[in-house]
Amino acid sequence: MAEKYPNRTDLQNAVKKMPVTAAPGQTYGEAGAQRAAQKAVPMGAPQAPPMQVTPLSAPTERPNEPITAGNPLGAGPGMESLPQPMPMGTAPGSRQDLINQVRYIYSKTPNTALLQLILELENFQI
Repeated sequence: MAEKYPNRTDLQNAVKKMPVTAAPGQTYGEAGAQRAAQKAVPMGAPQAPPMQVTPLSAPTERPNEPITAGNPLGAGPGMESLPQPMPMGTAPGSRQDLINQVRYIYSKTPNTALLQLILELENFQI
């Protein structure tokens, strides 16, 4: 069966494929149609379970970070530490678009080279 769908890696291992099944209690003919559909395009192996959600009662994972981090008031870094959204409203490929993109990259990974590039782009005059 995997040869019919060479790009489906979930079908490469016949042991992990889900068996053809039908939900109980369907009207006449629906279960047969459901089985036929699963034979035509088989269902792959079940996906891994989702990640565990940390409960609200769990101890903090950042004991040295103030609870007000990211807030303009209180201890810790202010709003400048939060990721900045990409600015909208500039023409794609324009000089301002380039400046905005470099600013966005700088907000994610600040370093002196990017800061210097931003300053040069903003001070450039034609």
